[in-house]
Amino acid sequence: MAMWSLLGPRPVTCVHFESFGGDWFTDLTKQLKLTDVTELKGDYGVLPDLDSVNWDHDVIFTFNGTTAGVRCPTDMPIPSDRKGLAIADSTSAVFAQNMPWDKLDVVTFSWQKCLGGEGAHGMLILSPRAVERLESYTPPWPMPKIFRMTKKGKFDKGIFEGNTINTPSMLANEDYIDALEWAKGLGGYPALVAKADANLAVLEAKVESTPWLSFLAGDDKAIRSNTSVCLCISDLDADQVKKMVALLDKEAVAYDIGGYRSAPPGLRIWCGPTVESSDLETLMPWLDWAHDQAKA
Repeated sequence: MAMWSLLGPRPVTCVHFESFGGDWFTDLTKQLKLTDVTELKGDYGVLPDLDSVNWDHDVIFTFNGTTAGVRCPTDMPIPSDRKGLAIADSTSAVFAQNMPWDKLDVVTFSWQKCLGGEGAHGMLILSPRAVERLESYTPPWPMPKIFRMTKKGKFDKGIFEGNTINTPSMLANEDYIDALEWAKGLGGYPALVAKADANLAVLEAKVESTPWLSFLAGDDKAIRSNTSVCLCISDLDADQVKKMVALLDKEAVAYDIGGYRSAPPGLRIWCGPTVESSDLETLMPWLDWAHDQAKA
């Protein structure tokens, strides 16, 4: 929605380092057919050189690589005098990571991930600079009704004040409100970040003590995701990793913790703030058991 509504008047840089960021690059070049697009790509587990980004472009990036276990650092070098828009797909980041809110013009996320709510509900946060773009620029392509954020050239504030295009699920909204109240009871946003960090710490201790286990994101803690934690297993091949995952599923210990289908073989363990550290601690010995079974 943000890309279709905002992009076009400036060159675009797409920073991507996992599958969903790659999808945005495909949309830019194959769907919107923009021609002045710079691709800054990193392999799974590697963050591209953010210092090389031209922020006079509109910049699309994934704040947390859900399928790669890599995140952008909170102090990423986004200049305050940038001419372009900073557009961040922040699913699996918001409510678990400290975001550089004052540097971002568009933030999209889903309450599905870090608050455990229903899927399919996208959230959109716009800065005044993004609103100004909406009012000063009309895209040349047809705009689906559900993507339209202006009326007669002016920003349609009603969308952000409770007006609905179609009636969304009120039960899902109540579930989100309930999750927010739960988060406030823990201590608010900082407490959610601390909870995800504590969950990551369980896995960091395990990696430290396990020779065959490592982070796909490597040793740089500043870019290591604390939600979608991706692990590599050095002494198993792809089939053995699948066997390890299947064993844990069969024993009802852990479900769907295999790496993403296009990522290197390994594990992907969710460590967001709805997860308890004690459950992760219980999981750790099972990883040893499943590893030994698969290797044998």
